[in-house]
Amino acid sequence: MPGLNGLDLAARLVDDKRAPRVVFTTAHEAYALQAFEHAAFDYLLKPIRLERLQRTVERLKETLAAPAAAPAADMLAGLLRQLGATPAPAAPAPAPAAPLQWIRAAQGQETRLIAIDEVIYFQSNDKYTSVFLADGEHLIRTPLRQLRDQLDPQQFWQIHRGAIVAARHVAGTRTDFRGRLLVRLKGRDEQLVVSRNYADLFRQM
Repeated sequence: MPGLNGLDLAARLVDDKRAPRVVFTTAHEAYALQAFEHAAFDYLLKPIRLERLQRTVERLKETLAAPAAAPAADMLAGLLRQLGATPAPAAPAPAPAAPLQWIRAAQGQETRLIAIDEVIYFQSNDKYTSVFLADGEHLIRTPLRQLRDQLDPQQFWQIHRGAIVAARHVAGTRTDFRGRLLVRLKGRDEQLVVSRNYADLFRQM
């Protein structure tokens, strides 16, 4: 695009309610934070896995099918023709925020970007939240109750007031000698307690 790059364009679109859903596809992880600051719908790192791309496409279809979806293509074309022009006021209400796609976790003096697809489960940990991945545990400052509201409820299930598990990592359940319902995880030894308030999730398992 002459005169601006993808981040520049996203910055121009972010405050306009008619803006299209922007998905970045890049080999550079370093720009993810800037992309999401400009309300990126998703950020796909190359090489892009087919499963990951399919999930993004499905989420885009669901969002664009909503009644509040705007004529984004026309708006984008007009913006590219008139760089710097002030967009017209938006009439429709904004669509619901897209589910969380990335998490920032501190590692010493550095920050690690964790794709939500990497998460096996979240667990409340005093003032922090522990994020469990295949390669270990990381701490984030976002409280579990706040994190829950940003997650896709179809992909992440709250099983206890202090635990949320990725549905795709659930292998099944069992009841221990104390009568507690436990979630078994694929390829992992630990088992997570399900509180009575959330036991209905697993009645059919």
